[in-house]
Amino acid sequence: MNLRSMMKNNFDRAPRRLALLCLPLALAACGLTRPPALASAPIPAQWNAPLPASPGNLPTDATALPHAGSLPALTDWWRQLDDPVLVTLIDAAQAASPNVASASARIAEARGTRVQSGAALLPTLDGTLSAQRSNSPLGGTGGGGGGGTGGPSSSLPAVTTLQAGLQSSWEIDLFGGRRATRDAADARLQSATARWHDARVSVAAETANQYFAERACQRKLTVAESDARSRSETARLTDLSAKAGFTAPADAALARASAADASARLTQQRAQCAVLRKGLVAMSGLDARELDQRLADVPADRALPPVHAVPSVPAQMLAQRPDVFSAEAAVAVASADVGAAEADRYPRLTLQGSVAALQLRSGGAQQSLQTWTIGPLALTLPIFDGGVRAANAESAKARYDEAVSLYRANVRTAVREVEEALVNLQATDARTGDADTAVQNYQTSFAATQARYESGLASLFELEDSRRTLFAAQTARVALQRERAEAWVALYRSTGGGWTRPDASLAANTSSPSLTTP
Repeated sequence: MNLRSMMKNNFDRAPRRLALLCLPLALAACGLTRPPALASAPIPAQWNAPLPASPGNLPTDATALPHAGSLPALTDWWRQLDDPVLVTLIDAAQAASPNVASASARIAEARGTRVQSGAALLPTLDGTLSAQRSNSPLGGTGGGGGGGTGGPSSSLPAVTTLQAGLQSSWEIDLFGGRRATRDAADARLQSATARWHDARVSVAAETANQYFAERACQRKLTVAESDARSRSETARLTDLSAKAGFTAPADAALARASAADASARLTQQRAQCAVLRKGLVAMSGLDARELDQRLADVPADRALPPVHAVPSVPAQMLAQRPDVFSAEAAVAVASADVGAAEADRYPRLTLQGSVAALQLRSGGAQQSLQTWTIGPLALTLPIFDGGVRAANAESAKARYDEAVSLYRANVRTAVREVEEALVNLQATDARTGDADTAVQNYQTSFAATQARYESGLASLFELEDSRRTLFAAQTARVALQRERAEAWVALYRSTGGGWTRPDASLAANTSSPSLTTP
């Protein structure tokens, strides 16, 4: 057998040998697994807290509640209040919020990372262009063999070399490491998007609560002004009566002390309202004078809209919370990181190739040459690294366990927040009627006591005691109205604030549900 035949036979057997070499690697790749990308969480079958059942709001039977898909859209829920000032404040606060801006920047960063991880699965292609002119037979600049002018190279003609080429390189993803990295980038992008909405809802809730606090402060200020005027008038009349000798000086001193106390409370209340308004200016970035004018044009007391139904199955609602979804995405990221770390422990297979065109010009002659190469097909085998890759894989598994634990804790926190919001909303609804009744009757009692005092049938002490009771009831009713508004905001915030879960699953390598109803 001649040399040419031997080379031909070896060349023909090369693909089979390569296939036999890669077969164990392919089998090992099939055996590589990673933890489930979706984790289950213990969720009760229905809410344990009482559902708000105010007339015209919600049905009392929890089984009659609609499915989550039938809920009205909660996006921009603050617009349901029909309060243009609140809408303006929240829009301005979201535009000025560093948290929202940071979340938006993280979305852009996650999107760029996803593009990079997806591109890593594809071959790279680079183009080169070069031009050179020399009289060196080696194609360099010459001058290496002596500095004289009479050497042989000085008589060589000048040569122009033009070259263009394409170079490609591809790392074949045998064990799914790069695919795992791409899955992690997808999950991070979805998580970043959910976090952006969560930041928007958080800013909206904080601004709304600050706004409700300022409005409640204004209502308390109205109560304090009325109380101060009443006490001041009583003190004036008592002084006149004392000067005329019909009232004891001690009663006049008590009336003056009561009026001074009311004046101090009024000053304190005005300061509190000013502080709350400064907080709104800082959150929204609006001009203080413009905000004062807007607030002056809006009545301080606005009725809240009806609370929409909450599904009886918590999983349907909790799946719509962006923070829960973000924690679930963190599990998917950790799962993909485990796969990437495991794949890093196995061999890597890379393939390179190039195509080039070369043109030589010397004097009036030129010569063109086209070349191409496929290879080398290189297999890199990790032999010894001191346990670094194995340690990285174990660390990734530990981070996965942590992500699962945090996800379950996040679900429990979400259930608690919804339950608390339901309890507070139901309690404030139930207390509203009693608070109104108390104020009405204390007002009637005070009016009667004042009439008796003016006719001399009641003492100043009785009048002041009735006045204090009325003032406390009026202040408590305003505080209850603020508490109900905050509970209303907390309910919408705890149920997701209108965010819609992406239809695409985080990972396709598991059939475990993320939110299962027992």
